[in-house]
Amino acid sequence: MSGAEPEAPAIRVRGLVNRFGSHVVHDGLDLDVRRGEILGVVGGSGTGKSVLLRSITGLLRPAAGRIEVFGIDVLSGSEEARATLDERWGVMFQDGALFSSLTVRENVEVPMRKVARLDPDLRRALADLKISLVGLPYLAGDKYPSELSGGMRKRAGLARALALDPDIVFLDEPTAGLDPIGAAAFDTLIRDLSRALGLTVFLVTHDLDTLYAVCDRIAVLADRKVLITGSLQDMQAVDHPWVHDYFHGPRARAALDAPSAGALQGGR
Repeated sequence: MSGAEPEAPAIRVRGLVNRFGSHVVHDGLDLDVRRGEILGVVGGSGTGKSVLLRSITGLLRPAAGRIEVFGIDVLSGSEEARATLDERWGVMFQDGALFSSLTVRENVEVPMRKVARLDPDLRRALADLKISLVGLPYLAGDKYPSELSGGMRKRAGLARALALDPDIVFLDEPTAGLDPIGAAAFDTLIRDLSRALGLTVFLVTHDLDTLYAVCDRIAVLADRKVLITGSLQDMQAVDHPWVHDYFHGPRARAALDAPSAGALQGGR
């Protein structure tokens, strides 16, 4: 008797091509993101990490390829299907990308305003819940982005990404610009929220500490494709100059020796 068939991935990318003029960023890129995992996406400068994120979320239309999220075709699906997807994922861009003229609470409410017949008082209460969920004090809801520290802005951006209780969260360099203590705290927050809420997390990063502390698998972008997807042990066995330098350098060894480095070596 055969076992149960593996669950379909949350995200499936096949044959993705992205180009800007004559510059080709992705050429036949394939990637699967498993449901419930935290996938760290890494690569050298210009390998198109953020371009890949924007393609999957429909913010950038690729030249060719197929992208499915929960079985829905992102590129050619109906408007109704796409609207459904917009409620099933949340995106946090670098530094939170908050609206400067809105308070934190109003920023978190922005995605909720697309939900018809949602009472304003309920919307406010839900926004306050999301603000609390990411570890911000209640009073932060009344502040403007310019009144927050960099770490607080990132948490506010994450609260907005979680506004509609998504199944997938896309994070673009979430710890960039944070001091080591703030970055470690944000790593812990991502890991804990993923576990508690059952989130699938697509995480673009260059931070080795984040990879070792948080991610279940790593996808390496190189040579216009996903060169390899796998565990830390898989990365260390790859015979590719960039991958070798990245995962065998002194910063990698320091991150590997850190007490929190466990997600990629024995599961979460």
